[in-house]
Amino acid sequence: YATMDPAKFSRKLWGARKQLILMLAPLLLLPLLFVVPPKEGKCLYVVLLMAVYWCTEALPLAVTAMLPVCLFPTMGILPSKKVCPQYFLETNFLFLSGLVMASAIEECGLHRRIALKVLKIVGVKPAWLILGMMITSSFLSMWLSNTATTAMMLPIANAILESLFGNLETLKENCKDKSDPEGDSRVKMHVLPCEKQVPDWTDRSEQKNLEEVRREAEYQMKVWKGFLISIPYAASIGGTATLTGTAPNLILVGQLKSYFPECDLINFGSWFVFAFPLMLIFLILGWIWIAFLYGGLNTRLCISKHDERAAAEAKAKAVIDEDYKKLGPIKFAEGSITFLFIIFAVLLFTRDPKFVNGWSVFFTKGYVSDAVTGVIIISILFFFPSQCPSLRWWFDSRASNTPYVPLLSWRKAQESVPWNIILLLGGGFAMAKGCEESGLAVWIGNHLQPLAQVPPAVAVIFITAFIACFTEFASNTATIIIFLPVIAELAIRVNVNPLYFMIPATTGCSYAFMLPVSTPPNSIAFASGHLMVKDMVKTGFVMNILGILCVSLAVNTWGLHMFNLHTYPDWARPLNASSATVATHAIFCYYDQPFNIEINP
Repeated sequence: YATMDPAKFSRKLWGARKQLILMLAPLLLLPLLFVVPPKEGKCLYVVLLMAVYWCTEALPLAVTAMLPVCLFPTMGILPSKKVCPQYFLETNFLFLSGLVMASAIEECGLHRRIALKVLKIVGVKPAWLILGMMITSSFLSMWLSNTATTAMMLPIANAILESLFGNLETLKENCKDKSDPEGDSRVKMHVLPCEKQVPDWTDRSEQKNLEEVRREAEYQMKVWKGFLISIPYAASIGGTATLTGTAPNLILVGQLKSYFPECDLINFGSWFVFAFPLMLIFLILGWIWIAFLYGGLNTRLCISKHDERAAAEAKAKAVIDEDYKKLGPIKFAEGSITFLFIIFAVLLFTRDPKFVNGWSVFFTKGYVSDAVTGVIIISILFFFPSQCPSLRWWFDSRASNTPYVPLLSWRKAQESVPWNIILLLGGGFAMAKGCEESGLAVWIGNHLQPLAQVPPAVAVIFITAFIACFTEFASNTATIIIFLPVIAELAIRVNVNPLYFMIPATTGCSYAFMLPVSTPPNSIAFASGHLMVKDMVKTGFVMNILGILCVSLAVNTWGLHMFNLHTYPDWARPLNASSATVATHAIFCYYDQPFNIEINP
């Protein structure tokens, strides 16, 4: 055989990388079974194998999520009757109800009406339009998936941008330097020193006009990029505000119920009260940064000028107005879904808001959860009529028998729901259950004891930064599934309220802004072909820093009082304290200041 060129061989390796990872990863992880205690070692083997497959996507994410069903029972970690129920806990039903409600909103076009109405309100100046795009994207992603929000908003953004700046290809052409790098292409006669030289004023004027056109085109291209990049970022930020907005939030709730069954602090209402102000602060800071970076912040925000830009803005406003008029008056289906959506949100907020008694007190304690509320409301969607019912039809023998159409059909719901994410959630809950039952969580916690010397407030920043960096290269759902059990055990070992570490990690997991592959919304925006990787890295790096600081601020201010994060809770004590303990006063010092935590029996 002829010697293969190293470049060709490396390309072959790259082409077969997934198959190689599938075969080599189980073999390379085998030593864990011999160097770690038996049951913990087996569970660690499965966890790391799933982590490798998730991070490299050697298998589809949902298929990797199902590995505990076959590996936990066969390796003696957990019986199948304990593993399989983890794949459809009540948390999955809450997630499912949010997805079905989102598909009903998309089916009637309500999301487009909301988007255009917000853009009509904020105005058409670039900075205000970017703000309008971000507000709309973040609000919709609180209820729809981040991916669906981005896919819906990008065409609206492109239509507005084309009305503002014209054709994109023409804009790119105008951005190019018209001057010939090798000198002027026109042939000029050699001028003798004795001849009188007359300045070519026409040529200079033309050169100045070309330069102005180029500068204006560059400005418009920057604004165009700012529009496109703001949409996926706002969708990722907005998804953190509700439990159903993004999968990691639900994984936090599910793993809390697995590790700390007595913890009932996190529900839809309490999470919204904590996360919504955080989302607003981060959204405003993100808007200022994006508008500053891409040329939206200037005197035109406050001062009206009558020039070419003003004419383009008027044209864009006309486009938005025209699109909104095309929607016509609010239809019966839109009004019905709006009403049901408001009821859905209000019932979730008021079930058990913690600061006052919710409506759940009218039922047996612990029986009614957010999942029950969600399923009740979405069930109505499948029988409530999409056309206004009329009593006249019953008494008019000549009226045609029109088919009965509900607000949402099961076929549409089945097509819209990403079932792979539900399996992914289940895989995370199964992994958490395995870590708990096998003792792996405790074993990891014993090896994290040296981290007790790090001040808790500093640890929050480190944890959020690490998770935000890791999720740039891996699915945010897979990331939080892998690290949340470790973070919970770390908190227990250093005698800190587990929520103090787990909430920042969960929120930070959604802050993946630097790479196109970080999240599906980033990929959709990048696939438009108008953004470069360096644009996302430059913008996303600062966004990550802003996100980490905002999370730290939220947890150490209103979050501290909402969830009593400054005390070690009773619901966490059984995992690290014996039942014979009557009273304990835990004090651990960092630097020169003591951090006191009262633990009552």
